[in-house]
Amino acid sequence: MTQPGSNVPAAIWRRQAADILSAWGLSADHAATTADILTEADLMGIESHGVAMLALYERQIDEGGANPRPVIEIVHDHAAVALIDADGGFGQVPSAMAVEMAAERAEKFGIAAVAIRNSNHYGAAGIYARRLAERGLIGLSTSSVWRSAIVPTGGLEPRLGTNPIAFAAPCAGQRPFLLDMATSTAAIGKLKLAERAEKPIPAGWALDRQGAPLLDPAQALRDTLLVPLGGHKGYGLATMVEILSSTLSGAAMTPLRGSPAGHHDVGHFVMALDPALLRGSREEFAADMARMVEGLRETPPSDADAPVMVAGDPEYRCEDERRANGIPLPHKLGQQLRDICRRADIAFRLEEEAVPG
Repeated sequence: MTQPGSNVPAAIWRRQAADILSAWGLSADHAATTADILTEADLMGIESHGVAMLALYERQIDEGGANPRPVIEIVHDHAAVALIDADGGFGQVPSAMAVEMAAERAEKFGIAAVAIRNSNHYGAAGIYARRLAERGLIGLSTSSVWRSAIVPTGGLEPRLGTNPIAFAAPCAGQRPFLLDMATSTAAIGKLKLAERAEKPIPAGWALDRQGAPLLDPAQALRDTLLVPLGGHKGYGLATMVEILSSTLSGAAMTPLRGSPAGHHDVGHFVMALDPALLRGSREEFAADMARMVEGLRETPPSDADAPVMVAGDPEYRCEDERRANGIPLPHKLGQQLRDICRRADIAFRLEEEAVPG
């Protein structure tokens, strides 16, 4: 049995995810794309959106909330904009398609947007924005969520999902600026991580049914009364994400969806902007971006042992370390994945390949 602190090479981690997805009926291409994106989240330290999501995905397939064999269709295609219907499948494949479509069209028209409807959880929003930035474009990615979690400011019931928003921009000589955030104070995945670690959550993450702060992650997961980031400001941002992801795409609008029975009909939105459209060249913009973020990093720190960073720095550092030394496999996650593999009748590879961290 894997001990705390054991690490698994990223290639084995990805292969395990792909094996599970294939066993559930996903095509080889869809399983590979989905496993790539889940593994990338784990490499970047976004464990709440990595292979830990497979427990939810298994349940969604079993309950009819996700279609493992979707026929993805482009239902509207108008030059710089398009709409994809994901046919109830997981969100990684149509979102990767949307990135490619947006990038190609932005390179032609200067700006492009692709919306997705009838989808499911798509992983970490920042992965899609980052892929656009790695092509020299400014990237934006948003998503609605299949169940409500955020309580509108002044309310007692959830009406919006955690509705993530991600923004990325290229920087000369370094990896992109990458902002990836939930519009709740904490994402639901963070509650799951706290529950798995048997630790209380900070006050200000969730509320009880009377509107008081809640510290028990298990109860917070049952009731899902999350506080919007920054109060009314996060509430407004969550609503903006809902408009871009659901109202614009024609997906189910979370405040109106009621019980999420059947296909969850989640919506996503991807936009790409070529900075050359305004600056004359991508190189000029990327060079200015590099100078700007370095200026931010040079801010005198309040703690000499904690230098100032910019969005994306912690994830990139984690990614470098994990590509070199493997991805940590907590005992509880290992048990969950072992059980999933047993039910799928496939080999559980992670413990055999784990090495001391």
